[in-house]
Amino acid sequence: MGLIRNLARSSTVIRQILIRNNHKIIMARQLHASRTDGVDKNVWVEFTQLAADYKAVNLGQGFPDFSPPKFIQEAFCKAVSGGPIMHQYTRAFGHPPLVRSLAKFFSRIVGHEIDPLEDILVTVGAYQALFCAFQALVNEGDEVIIVEPFFDCYQPMVKMAGGKAVYVPLRPKAASGAVLSSGDWVLSAEELASKFTPRTKAVVINTPNNPIGKVYKTEELQMIADLCIKHDALCISDEVYEWLTYDGAKHVKIASLPGMWERTITVGSAGKTFSATGWKVVHRLCNVFILFTACSFDDLFWSQVGWAISSGHIVKHMKTIHQNTVYHCATAAQEAVAQGFEREYEVFGSPESYFQQLPAMLHLKRNKLASCLESVGLQPIMPQGGYFMIADISSVKVDYNDQSSVDEPNDFRFVKWLTKEKGLATIPVSAFYSPEHSKEFDKYIRFCFVKEDSTLDAAEDILRKWSKGQ
Repeated sequence: MGLIRNLARSSTVIRQILIRNNHKIIMARQLHASRTDGVDKNVWVEFTQLAADYKAVNLGQGFPDFSPPKFIQEAFCKAVSGGPIMHQYTRAFGHPPLVRSLAKFFSRIVGHEIDPLEDILVTVGAYQALFCAFQALVNEGDEVIIVEPFFDCYQPMVKMAGGKAVYVPLRPKAASGAVLSSGDWVLSAEELASKFTPRTKAVVINTPNNPIGKVYKTEELQMIADLCIKHDALCISDEVYEWLTYDGAKHVKIASLPGMWERTITVGSAGKTFSATGWKVVHRLCNVFILFTACSFDDLFWSQVGWAISSGHIVKHMKTIHQNTVYHCATAAQEAVAQGFEREYEVFGSPESYFQQLPAMLHLKRNKLASCLESVGLQPIMPQGGYFMIADISSVKVDYNDQSSVDEPNDFRFVKWLTKEKGLATIPVSAFYSPEHSKEFDKYIRFCFVKEDSTLDAAEDILRKWSKGQ
């Protein structure tokens, strides 16, 4: 017994030393869940920090540096000052005014009568809508086909749900002319068909696509739909940039195609829709004093609103995940988004519609950025939609001095060099591809053009000075 007591005392002393010296105790067994293996790195964390460290002009992150439209700001102010009910829980699966507005708005677009209470789940941004979809619908061993390039959360979410990601890339086809379009990037029907197996549970698409800006044509969507129906697979369609299309390109919802409503989960985002990717709202309760600012007062919170729209027999399973994770989304933010959609329903298709005004404005910014890139010897791929543009950097010769990045892909090295040496932040495009295909696409970098003209001008100045100095 004495020996056991001495061992216990020694163990206690060792633990105390560990706590004092390392501020943590190493557990004898594995601490983390295996589902997090290999998904800890995040391109946004790395390059956002790099841009901040070097105080770079940021054309990397996909957020507007201008304000949301006046009507949505006013709707939020009105909601926050609308009495006690706006500061309390609302319906867990979606604020009733919001789900009614979404159902009314999208029913005429999809061509199907959407049930606001059964067919819609309101989430904390599109990110959580995707998370709920994968967690609710993917079983251990299921395969999920992801069309590349893809937003980098898809693969980790599939993995954490126990599924296996299977990849099919969009590839650029040979095209004549000086400027390629994102429409020249195509999905091989044969290659996609070859990826279906008895274990295939779903196909994930993103249209308009981030980062290349491809807007899928109806015939391309029909090809995907035919395969989903043939193999009894679901389709998860990320459509957060649905209102941002250019040059006559038309966004078509795959859920609107015959036989696809019952097997499609359509994901949307209020942040992308109304140019408010992270509403930073500060409020002080002094006779209800509301202030839209970045200053620090009594309470500071973020409000993000997204949604998933699908058949009720699918959404009910996503609701189970939602109620056992976040449970509820900010009431005032949902109320404001509801008012925004009510307004857009009334003016839809007219010049007063923000869904007309925003793409018209971004069309000019897109062309401005493309002209700048061409003038300094970069080859832009003109996007049909979204607010990103990729450019081919293969003609540019750079002497990299940073030995810490010597083993990284070419586009990663170029982006780090451009940020550190020239003060312009972008994003490497190979980060949007699987390891098996990333090498094919490491000659591209991504620029964001949903920025003030002053920001685009600052980027242009950097690029022109660099071009002259080469």
